[in-house]
Amino acid sequence: MAPIPRILVVEDDEIISNLITTMLEKKGYHVVSSVVSGEEAILKSAELEPDLVIMDINLCGFIDGVAAARYIFQFFHYPIIFLTALCDDAILERAKSSQPYGFLLKPFTYNELTSNAQLALYNHSMRQFKSEKYLFGDPKKITSALESVIVTDTKGRIIYFNPYTVRLFEIPEKQILMNQFKNVVQLFNTKINEPIEDPIPQVLNQMIVIVNEFYTEIITKSGAHRMAAVTARPLKDDHNELLGVFIHIREKTVDQIKMSKRA
Repeated sequence: MAPIPRILVVEDDEIISNLITTMLEKKGYHVVSSVVSGEEAILKSAELEPDLVIMDINLCGFIDGVAAARYIFQFFHYPIIFLTALCDDAILERAKSSQPYGFLLKPFTYNELTSNAQLALYNHSMRQFKSEKYLFGDPKKITSALESVIVTDTKGRIIYFNPYTVRLFEIPEKQILMNQFKNVVQLFNTKINEPIEDPIPQVLNQMIVIVNEFYTEIITKSGAHRMAAVTARPLKDDHNELLGVFIHIREKTVDQIKMSKRA
């Protein structure tokens, strides 16, 4: 027996969201979650690994549906169907980067929604995505990694982080999501006892990789201090367009700290 398709609904109108859920469940699909903002959709996509994302374009929050869909497809390769009350050339042009599998205009019928979902699921299953095509690694491995992985948008706002980041920073998710990196964690050089400049603006403006490997301490909003290696690099999509900044933080072991002090 084939597994029941798992669908994430992203819609900020509660009535429409409930209607979509009812229609999909009547068809036999499983709605794994319903969220109301683009930034929530990115994190939930990483957490729940849906087979399909049904995404409204105009959402509350900081990120609209088109931008969220672009990140979700580029990061995780989950298929997207867009919902919108209005559709023009400008919206269609922006939507291309997420390679959507469907475009539904409101109001829509049960048959329109479910047939689009069925086609999207089938067409996506026919496509082959190799692990090396992921922008920063296999999503399953990133989720389970015991190192912090963070992605900002081109404004420097944190739009994605893996579960280990919350443990490392010792603060709730809501204090990380959509905040500037420098407002969540500060870098400090323990050798010269001076703060390290926030690397994100430099990466975005100069398109360079910045590595802080030695004598680097991270200080979080919770007051936690950790010795770590921090790398920040530009993150580009499959058309070589800038998406934001990829940040990797690897906490150092006691032995590594001792070795660096001898160097």
